[in-house]
Amino acid sequence: MGKSSKDKRDLYYRKAKEQGYRARSAFKLLQLNEEFHFLDDPELKRVVDLCAAPGSWSQVLSRKLFPESADQNEIEDRQIVAVDLQSMSPIDHVTTIQADITHPKTLQRIMEQFGNHQADLVCSDGAPDVTGLHDLDEYVQQQLIMSALQLTVCVLKKGGIFIAKIFRGRDIDLIYAQLGYLFDHVTCAKPRSSRGSSLEAFIVCQGYNPPLDWQPRLDANTSVAEFFQDCHAASYDVAHESRQIAPFMACGSLDSFDSDATYHVERTETSLDPVQQPTNPPYKQALQLKRSGHLNRAV
Repeated sequence: MGKSSKDKRDLYYRKAKEQGYRARSAFKLLQLNEEFHFLDDPELKRVVDLCAAPGSWSQVLSRKLFPESADQNEIEDRQIVAVDLQSMSPIDHVTTIQADITHPKTLQRIMEQFGNHQADLVCSDGAPDVTGLHDLDEYVQQQLIMSALQLTVCVLKKGGIFIAKIFRGRDIDLIYAQLGYLFDHVTCAKPRSSRGSSLEAFIVCQGYNPPLDWQPRLDANTSVAEFFQDCHAASYDVAHESRQIAPFMACGSLDSFDSDATYHVERTETSLDPVQQPTNPPYKQALQLKRSGHLNRAV
């Protein structure tokens, strides 16, 4: 989270700091849960958080699955695994794996943490660094979703839930259709904490129900098309089949803050420091070069 003037007036930005979350995106998961109640299920025991850094969704999961008031017997078999290529600072009750979600060894490490039991919920708030070219950003985001889906179908139990960030573009119906082959219910949800000016939304897939004769197998040398070739999800033809439109739902109560509005900050309010400093920011090397005098401005 930055410290720009707009950030300071963004109430979700400030509330995240006040409540100890590493990013304002924590409220997106909380508002999705207000509508779908997937984190309130007492049978929820094993959760995978993909593309988890900096860890705000993992924080929400930890607080929901391991409340301070819970009896130890109720939570002893609950587990949360967070996966990201970037390093993450530790979070209570969360096992962090720094790895590539497309690699088979990552799946193996997750299953080892779960004792070879399948997950009840897989979620992903991952997104590429946007370029501003909408068609390109939507394409890269869809590829990221499909990579997350490949891992998900290998680790998720039947009847489980998959949640992922999407960019709603003109070809989003292809994703809806492919997910519709694998899940009983597919809903496009827009939390109130997600800016209305953004194409961002979240796909909530409930009731994982794969074909009985399909055995997904993650292989680093297998393309997405080859991975799903024995599943009906690969057979959807955009040119000849009718468009699949997922129901759209707004999440978050009407008394929650408007993410597109800026709110006046009282002079008496104290500026809050970030909850968690970046562990390994992409500009770290540039800072080191600048401090050592090896990075000079171009004249």
